[in-house]
Amino acid sequence: MARRPDLPEQGLQGEGPTGNEIRKSWAPGEPPQHDVPDPAPAGPLGRTADLLMLTPQGLYCPAGGFHIDPLRPVERALVTHGHADHARAGHGHVLATAETLAIMAARYGENFAGSSQAAAPGVSLAIGHTTVSFFPAGHVLGSAQILIEARDAAGRLTRLVASGDYKREADPTCAAFELVPCDIFITEATFALPIFRHPPAGAEIARLLQSLHLFPERTHLVGAYALGKAQRLIALLRAAGYDAPIYMHGAIEKITALYQRFGINLGDVRPVPARDGRGGGDLPGAIVLCPPGALQDRWSRRFADPAHALASGWMRTRARARQRGVELPLVISDHADWPDLCRTVVETGAEEIRITHGQEDALAHWCATRGLTALPLHLLGYGDDDAAAVEETAPGAATGGAAS
Repeated sequence: MARRPDLPEQGLQGEGPTGNEIRKSWAPGEPPQHDVPDPAPAGPLGRTADLLMLTPQGLYCPAGGFHIDPLRPVERALVTHGHADHARAGHGHVLATAETLAIMAARYGENFAGSSQAAAPGVSLAIGHTTVSFFPAGHVLGSAQILIEARDAAGRLTRLVASGDYKREADPTCAAFELVPCDIFITEATFALPIFRHPPAGAEIARLLQSLHLFPERTHLVGAYALGKAQRLIALLRAAGYDAPIYMHGAIEKITALYQRFGINLGDVRPVPARDGRGGGDLPGAIVLCPPGALQDRWSRRFADPAHALASGWMRTRARARQRGVELPLVISDHADWPDLCRTVVETGAEEIRITHGQEDALAHWCATRGLTALPLHLLGYGDDDAAAVEETAPGAATGGAAS
């Protein structure tokens, strides 16, 4: 593969994009003999197959002996972030950021994997015949892009970045997306259609506060994914000057407490209290956050004439809002919109683009019109904000108690 002259051959000598990376070995050491590609690979990835192959478990790197965000338990997993469609329990070894490991432990228990190791941002780790580094993705707390570097038989260095989920918009609850120059870029495509252009999140928060001002007697019940979206909404409300208590459905409490332990200041957040039995609706004039699936649950009927809001990039389309019975759609997403997907693809300088998790064909067509080599991966088993939200309404959590 031809190398762009402006991309230095970094990483294998311990020199990362900042010039001061530390090269370390992943604790389990060199891949053991049984770390071989899984049987019956689902298909090749074009020239990307020099570094990755598509297997039933997901993306596999033969040179390093690891999978990225595998769908089923594997011996070695590199995990981009803590959402359930990317981070699963049962792996032999997991490498992820400290925040992602904490999220996995909170959701699956301390024994979610045989062993785990925290990857520090920008620090190179030698794994088999590759060097791996994690860089912020801006999606949720601890989310990371994964840079894989390896040399071919001729000694040429190839840099591949697997983005995981990412966004470019500022978020006070997680590290900002860091652009990583590469030869091959594997990008998500959740909102890869021109219709999806997210407005500034602050403007959507202003709409929520305006509704609260107009209807002070109503509980404003806001559906938000329990990991990432809920905490971001709280932080945005605080930044907008809202300092009243914000109440949480039980499925949101544990992850919110984890964010606070990592130093994210969210102000006065409280669990929804037990019903007071005085009649009428509970918490008039308050903002209550819950998983999207709880908006139509019997649990929501306890509140005072609730105004149903839902924070999601999908609220850009009116049909989605009507389908969910949403009175106040808030277009706030933790994924890159169409303009940011397109500019990220270009700014990486990648010669090959691989597209997954969403509207793959549309983004591939856009790339082709600009002379970029792009192919969809057609990975199965990964969800989006709405699909994953069903998982967040944990058994026993609908009453507002702690999620199991």
